[in-house]
Amino acid sequence: MASNDTQDPRLARISSSIRVIPNFPKPGIMFQDITTLLLDTKAFKDTIDLFVERYRDQNISVVAGVEARGFIFGPPIALAIGAKFVPIRKPKKLPGEVISEEYSLEYGTDKIEMHVGAVQPGERVVVVDDLIATGGTLAAAIKLLERVGAHVAECACVIELPELKGRERLGDKSVFVLVDGA
Repeated sequence: MASNDTQDPRLARISSSIRVIPNFPKPGIMFQDITTLLLDTKAFKDTIDLFVERYRDQNISVVAGVEARGFIFGPPIALAIGAKFVPIRKPKKLPGEVISEEYSLEYGTDKIEMHVGAVQPGERVVVVDDLIATGGTLAAAIKLLERVGAHVAECACVIELPELKGRERLGDKSVFVLVDGA
């Protein structure tokens, strides 16, 4: 969690603003609903500010946002630290030439894509998403970015579901998380 500073009132505000919906989208899932965080202007600002404070002086040139909720948090972080924003999307959502990475799901596979040329070799990247669960999507995003020669400095997520052990799937890649999910 964020710098293990449990005294920071921003973390409590962020955590309390995330609604948990039981049995959505299917039985047994405790869905972490960030739309309620977005309705709380202080909690939303706190979320962005904590990420900006972390990455402002780390020479990050790219913030890569994973579809779809990484598109909510990524652009304001990128603007605040002077980095470009690169969307990492589901298949067939980007026009023009793309590079893709396939990854395994519980049952089957999926794929993510980004524009060819959006990230240059040697650029320092932070990958942003709302949540790390099993780590599959983040692992695929890291592979995709590293294939084009980028250095993924860290993954940044608002929420972690630690019981799903997503960090293990990322190997030695650092993950910065603000709060644990309920």
